[in-house]
This record gives sequence, C-alpha cells and structure tokens, in this order.
Amino acid sequence: MSASFKDHFSSAAGRYAAYRPDYPAGLFAWLADRCSERDAAWDCATGNGQAALGLAPYFHRVVATDASAEQVCHAEPHPAVDYRVAPAEASGLADRSVDLVTVAQAAHWFDLPRFYAEVARVLKPGGLLALWGYGRMVLPEQMDEAFLRFYAETVGPYWPPERALIDDAYRSLDFPFAEIAAPPFFIEVEWTLPRLLDYLSTWSAVKRYQAAREHDPLPALQAELAPLWGAPHAAKKLQWPLFLRVGRN
Repeated sequence: MSASFKDHFSSAAGRYAAYRPDYPAGLFAWLADRCSERDAAWDCATGNGQAALGLAPYFHRVVATDASAEQVCHAEPHPAVDYRVAPAEASGLADRSVDLVTVAQAAHWFDLPRFYAEVARVLKPGGLLALWGYGRMVLPEQMDEAFLRFYAETVGPYWPPERALIDDAYRSLDFPFAEIAAPPFFIEVEWTLPRLLDYLSTWSAVKRYQAAREHDPLPALQAELAPLWGAPHAAKKLQWPLFLRVGRN
C-alpha cells in the first residue's frame, strides 16, 4: 500500500457501498464514445465499484483497483470487472494496456505526479483519462440553509484539507493532458429523509466529527430538516452537478 494513502473510508466501507449515489449512465456512454478502442478500462480508486460497474457494458474488461482491501471486499461482483487491491500510483497493469482511465471522487487523495506518471505508462497512445467528482448537493427551498450550515460550520472543520479541491470543482488541479470539453452531467436521485441521512453518515467529516467529539451531529440536522421536509418517507428529487477533467495522453 502506498505510504501516501489516506484511508478515510475503510471504516465505513459497508455503509459507503450501500448509501453512495450512482453516477449517470450517460457519462459512461460519452466516455466510451471517445475511445478509439474499448478493450480495457482502468477504474482507479474504485471504492465499492460504482464507476467500474458503469463502465462494464462498454468495455471488454475493466480492471478496478483500490488501495483499501476493505472497500474492494464490499464491491459488487461483475463478470467483466477484475477487482484488485493496489494504490493509484502503482496499478500493476502492463504498459500501454488500457484505453481509458477513470477516477471518480478520489483524485484529490492521490500523489498526483506519481499517479499521472502511472497513467502515462498504462494508457495506449491517444488513450483517455477522466477525473470527476461532485460537491455538496443543494436541498430544496428553505432546507438548504440548514444543510449549508451543517456542511460548512458543523462538520466543516472536520473535512480533510483535500476537500478544498472538491469545493473548487478540480479547477486548480494540475492536469498535464490534452484536455477536451465535456457536456454537463448530473447525479439525480429520489430520496426520503432517512435515506439522505444514511448518505450523510458516509461523509468523512461526519465520521471525524463523531470520533473527535463522541457525538453524532446528524440527529440535530434531522430535527432541523424534518419540519421542512414533511412526511419523512416522502421521496424528494435531489441533484448534484458533476465536474470533469478529461484529456488524452
């Protein structure tokens, strides 16, 4: 395992697998359409395999790696996906062996110079690298005021410093590849209030808050949101805009 690997997720790998939102199918179709071949893709920092499963219909094989063995243990099996435990900076893949490299909501954790060197090694000539992520969702109407306060003030001090790159939508991230423009993509869900709270329980800042203060901040947020939400099991449409950096080697 890489000495630089910061593991904020293994302790909640099961909840992460159960409660994280899925990425839009249109994103994977768009990426596949920009690959001259579709033999192999590498999904780096796969977590529970969300992006790897999205890639599987479009590529002959998908190698999905994560530095956390616990995360890989919770990944959903698929006949086209080969899950492996490996750090981002040392994939174990052969030179010039993949058509696409993807990183979903994880590039801000990497030793980027070493990762980019690994990408340049394993990508075929003209191959594609895609980094993407999503920041804070915006809740409907008045609920967003309480939610923003929870995000920025209650658990804000407990976000790792790398979170600033997410809030910046990767704009300041070094990206030494020939960049291509991407259309807008969105994660869209219909969640009840308990389902939203389950998702929030996977936030690294929430887990760090709980460990530092021996107190769960989510019940107080629930108490603020509940009168505005209405029936707690009524599903509401929620959305995150994705941000992408896509380029060729």
